[in-house]
Amino acid sequence: MFRNEKLFLPPPRDGSDFKELFKRLAAAGAGRLLDKDGFPAGPWTPELLAEAISLIDSNRVGVDLRTVQLWFQENEKGISTANIRWLARILGCDDPVATSEWQMELSEAQSRLSAKRREWKRAGGSVAQEIPDTAVTATIDDETDPPVELTLDTDPKGPSRRFSLARESEAFFSRGSPLNLPASVFAGVTALGFLSYLTGIHSVTYGRADGVVKQVGFLWTANWTFVFMIFLPLFFAFVTELVTFWKDEGRPKLVAQGDKMESDHAWARTVQASSYSYWAVFLICVVFAGLLQWIGVSLIPLLKGGGNYATDWGSLAIVRPEVISVPEAVVFTGLAYLYMCLCFYLFFVGLILLYTVIHDLWSIGEAVSNRPEVDYQHELYEASLRVMRAIFRCTVLGLLIAIVMKLQSAYLTSRGENIVSWLVGDMSSAFYGRNDVSAGIIYRRPTHYSSLLIAISTCVVFVYGSIRLGVERRFCMSLWRMSAIVAVLVASYLLIDAFAGFSILLGVGVLFAIYGLFDPGLGRGQASKLGNNQSVS
Repeated sequence: MFRNEKLFLPPPRDGSDFKELFKRLAAAGAGRLLDKDGFPAGPWTPELLAEAISLIDSNRVGVDLRTVQLWFQENEKGISTANIRWLARILGCDDPVATSEWQMELSEAQSRLSAKRREWKRAGGSVAQEIPDTAVTATIDDETDPPVELTLDTDPKGPSRRFSLARESEAFFSRGSPLNLPASVFAGVTALGFLSYLTGIHSVTYGRADGVVKQVGFLWTANWTFVFMIFLPLFFAFVTELVTFWKDEGRPKLVAQGDKMESDHAWARTVQASSYSYWAVFLICVVFAGLLQWIGVSLIPLLKGGGNYATDWGSLAIVRPEVISVPEAVVFTGLAYLYMCLCFYLFFVGLILLYTVIHDLWSIGEAVSNRPEVDYQHELYEASLRVMRAIFRCTVLGLLIAIVMKLQSAYLTSRGENIVSWLVGDMSSAFYGRNDVSAGIIYRRPTHYSSLLIAISTCVVFVYGSIRLGVERRFCMSLWRMSAIVAVLVASYLLIDAFAGFSILLGVGVLFAIYGLFDPGLGRGQASKLGNNQSVS
């Protein structure tokens, strides 16, 4: 039977497991294009089948050749739920009805193989006698070799041997101890703090032209102390926890029946699919936000003067040369901007990984929407809930970073002597009707733009996660509460220095944010546990 100029075989529905069924289909060449004479083109090979699956338009990440080779071998390995979808497209010859039928047939065949595999494990030693030596060897190699090495051996000339910024960046969050990245960020800003002590700019004041004496010391700078000592380490910790959970536990449980190697391959391809995003972020953070901003904001004003930027610890050598010299300021600001741009590159890498986890989980949910099992749907819901709570925490921290950056920038142009007295004065002005604190001098404020980019990027990830994962009815109430807190934080950010008393709204938003960090379920955790216990009993 032919369909769409391909050899079509209907699902046999004979009770075969996946290995038995796939062996017959591959030998017959089911789904292959006919040759020029209209005859079947021959059997499938692993290379031909992997190429055919990778050429499917909607399959952006393709399939690993090693994975397809495992289907052809005599071993215990089956097929993941995601790959069932693509193999059904091949066997269904791009016909929607036939593809749906083959998807059900392959799912049932995989279930039968899983049942046999459980029987083999219960049988114990007798299984070793029934499985050929080649199967044992393949299984052992499959379990012991790391995924990267398998890929390299399969295609030594392929792209996996080349440097991949996406894979290397993802490794910061998924390899080693979860403490490594947060501790490194904290250590970096601590080192800069010690250098500020050595150079004498840790706590320095200067008299502005309008008579205001302002504190511009490095350790008084909120967007360096709070951001790099507290918010960024926490952000990296939450992203690392989520990526590690998804890669090592959540994803294998949902898509590969516990097959860790195949799940790792698919995750690596998903990360690699966003390679251009990583390079774009690297270019923006390192070249523009790092190098060019340092040259324009610090280097040129230090060497030639001008710039119309508010005086801070980076330009203190211009107004207080007795405290720090220009060469010292150039070196210190260069190190600080290098550290800053690398940290914010990793911050945006974290956002990309959050998006990747959301999209990966949503894709899996779409691919297995025809599985009505209660246990599987419960696992999918629990994974979605855990991912969304981590997204919420990271969103809160991202907005707090943007708020602190904008606060520091607004303080430098205000009449406050230090940032604490400025906020206290603004709060009191709301009750006494004064607005003296906000009447400052107009300067260029590039940090306003940087903080806006961070706020927008963070909110985009949260909105995307809410759309993709927040449709579950049981999750709607928590999602609305999360969205309300995010909305308060966004309003607090936008209204900084916009009116007298903005700090009151800001304080309320920060309190809600802190509560959300400690309890991302927003009081729903105990209720969920009670509900689960009642349903079990």
